Amino acid sequence: MRESKMHTQKYFLAKKESLIRLFLYTGPALIVSIAYMDPGNYGTDIQGGASFNYSLLWVVWLSSAMAMMLQYLSGKLGIATGKSLPEIMREKLRRRMFIVPYWLASEAASAATDLAEYLGTVIALNLLFGIPMIYASIFGALDVILILAITTRKFRILEQMFILFVSIISFGYFYEVFITKPDPSAILYHSFVPIIANPNALLIAVGIIGATVMPHALFVHSWLTKNKAKDKSIQEKRVLRKLHLTENVVILIIAGMVNAAIMIMAAAAFNAHYSNIASISDAYKTLIPLFGAGAGIVFVITLLSSGISSSVVGTLAGQAVMEGLLGMKVNIWLRRIVTRFINVVPTTIALLLGLDPLSILVYSQVILSLMIPLPMIPLVLLTRNKSVMGEFVNRHITTIISIVFVALILAFNSYLITTTIKL
Repeated sequence: MRESKMHTQKYFLAKKESLIRLFLYTGPALIVSIAYMDPGNYGTDIQGGASFNYSLLWVVWLSSAMAMMLQYLSGKLGIATGKSLPEIMREKLRRRMFIVPYWLASEAASAATDLAEYLGTVIALNLLFGIPMIYASIFGALDVILILAITTRKFRILEQMFILFVSIISFGYFYEVFITKPDPSAILYHSFVPIIANPNALLIAVGIIGATVMPHALFVHSWLTKNKAKDKSIQEKRVLRKLHLTENVVILIIAGMVNAAIMIMAAAAFNAHYSNIASISDAYKTLIPLFGAGAGIVFVITLLSSGISSSVVGTLAGQAVMEGLLGMKVNIWLRRIVTRFINVVPTTIALLLGLDPLSILVYSQVILSLMIPLPMIPLVLLTRNKSVMGEFVNRHITTIISIVFVALILAFNSYLITTTIKL
């Protein structure tokens, strides 16, 4: 009896130690999970739910699963090699004539990403505080700089801030789903039955993929785990790989549920009578008379948290891409300022011209989907290469699933391009 009790105590003590190690490690997947619930997801999911009800919900789950697999590979690459994906790509491309075009294309993807996040912050400031859009576009450019200034000396503080951001978005959207009372049977059906009604639905579907499987997130995940694995022995890296897998699965499942919740809320709240919702502002203004001021305020607070946190991720990714591909140390503050302000001028012009922010969000996500092959294909090829990964090389089943996901993404993109040309 005594031995059984001691065995039980040792078991729970080991579990407690495992949870402590996981908590101390948690950060990389938590940071990149914002790719599942950034303002780009708001744009595509709201339009998808309002226009096509629950019929594109399967795309959300599929894109979440694809992102989870690819983010796992990216993080594992950083742990195994001690290098980020951009650094390894510089070594593989070797010549500047190949490196520079790849870098410019990667920067274009980062710019499209930052555009969506920046717009989300601007719209949230406008709706929450009544700040005119033109002034909100100026104030919105300062958020990342302030946060990164606070966390410059200790990166762990930034990781802990993301716990707050993700919690606000998660609880906020589960509240929105609760009050809009969606149809459980429709959610279940459309989670498994693939339907794309027309070319407009296809555009939204590709946008959902682009808003979830994001190039900058694949680049930066390897950079984040590389920093965790710095100066670690092979035994310590084995432990980190297991922690990375656990964090990746748990955090990204939660993020995927939030991603789905955005579309579910839009379908339940808008599809029946407000399927022509054309902007995030319209969604906010429609929620209030239907479900009360609380629903509108929670919606905007989640959008603001999403915009700020995803902007931080975009800035970190831009820094990782530039330093890794060009092989040069960049002044951190110069890079952060350039990254943040590069979208201020075109976005301000777009707002002055009266262009719809939601449409800009959706099309920016389509651009991102077309840019996904930049990190995605090299990532799969590198992680299946034993000379690069050593004992952390992909299992055959992992490589097969990854190739299937890559093929699906490329098929969606190709079909979109051919359909657009015909139109």
